[in-house]
Amino acid sequence: MAIPDVDSNSVVRMRSAHDVARTVERLLALLAAHGLRVFADIDFARDAAAAGLTLRPERLVVFGSPKSGTPLLAAAPTVGLDLPLKALVWEDGDGVTWLAYNDPAYIVRRHAVPDDLVKNIHGAAALVAEAAAAS
Repeated sequence: MAIPDVDSNSVVRMRSAHDVARTVERLLALLAAHGLRVFADIDFARDAAAAGLTLRPERLVVFGSPKSGTPLLAAAPTVGLDLPLKALVWEDGDGVTWLAYNDPAYIVRRHAVPDDLVKNIHGAAALVAEAAAAS
């Protein structure tokens, strides 16, 4: 399993054992297998190329579950700034693939959501870590 590192801004980062495309493919399959909805899969490198620019592979997957997210939104409407959840996958200058996402506990603290609701989004971290892990 990939080992996450949480920085001072509550961004969780982990190295992926796969390239960007395969990491995203694994993440999308895991989300689907757990009944989570993918709202968007944004390919920043493709969009950059369409604008005549160059960018290493980088994709943002926006996902969630209305069943899990709605109680958070009802408790603290501003949590909508951080929901749906997002996972960023990119390749660095050394060809290493990374994943990053906001620490679910940070989202709960940031919006003063009752602590008992962190369980509604906490499980997503395990799916992101599994997508990054070696097969």
